[in-house]
Amino acid sequence: MPEFAKPITILIADDDDDDRILARDALAESRLANDLRFVCDGEELIEYLRREGKYSDPKLSPRPGLILLDLNMPRKDGREALREIKVDPDLRSIPVIVLTTSKAEEDIYKTYDLGVNSFISKPVTFEGLVTIMHGLRRYWFEIVELPPQDNRGKG
Repeated sequence: MPEFAKPITILIADDDDDDRILARDALAESRLANDLRFVCDGEELIEYLRREGKYSDPKLSPRPGLILLDLNMPRKDGREALREIKVDPDLRSIPVIVLTTSKAEEDIYKTYDLGVNSFISKPVTFEGLVTIMHGLRRYWFEIVELPPQDNRGKG
């Protein structure tokens, strides 16, 4: 089968080990063979994106072309991290997809107000997650033109 997906890094921010494993497996099952990176909370997400601390080496923390963001995480939740990403001129062009268990209308409205590109409620089955990842692959990697990953600004 031909590989249509563009070779970009996908950064998944989720505090649940099982959810991270399921996301990785679902992406593989949907034949999305991109470089996957994981962070466990909003603080770590911002450190990764700004290449701070253990993420200072660009080879170990390539700029993501897409972020999958859980909302309910410790230390700094996804809403706070999203706000920081979308007000930062060096980060705001990175597409962010909220992938969360929340179905609250307030979360949907708030994240779109903060600049999220898509809001998806996590399905309850692995097959449902594979279907979502296949849809993400089709839309974000075969249809949409994403900004170059190395666009980190001048600093």
